[in-house]
Amino acid sequence: MGILYTAHVTSHGGREGVIRSSDGHLNMKLVQPKEGQTEGTNPEQLFAAGYAACFHSALKSIAKSKDIPCDNSEVTANVSLSEGEKAVYKLSVRLDVAIPGLEDAQVQEVMEMAHQTCPYSKATRGNIDVELKVIQTKTPQTT
Repeated sequence: MGILYTAHVTSHGGREGVIRSSDGHLNMKLVQPKEGQTEGTNPEQLFAAGYAACFHSALKSIAKSKDIPCDNSEVTANVSLSEGEKAVYKLSVRLDVAIPGLEDAQVQEVMEMAHQTCPYSKATRGNIDVELKVIQTKTPQTT
């Protein structure tokens, strides 16, 4: 298997610093995660963005292979940072998936198949809790 792509991102200052990709497209201030934060982002948001995009691509690929329409599908990754005993930190993820026009059972089937092929799902399997949840959207979102 050949490498398709390698991302290069450097952090300065950890959670209260900056990150920058080698191509300059990613250049952001980092802040401690806190609800309502208006300045900067945090590693959990970045992980959620990557997981949502990767999982959505896997979902669309599975749907296409099965001739299932998913033009207005949407994936939201909810990444939680928890602190346990002795300051042990842990991540957990809930992936909310909506495919307007499909029955919940069909969305669940496609979602579970995507979870078997998504590189993020494979990397996290057995390491963090990942919950898959079917949601229904009232109005399809388009990008």
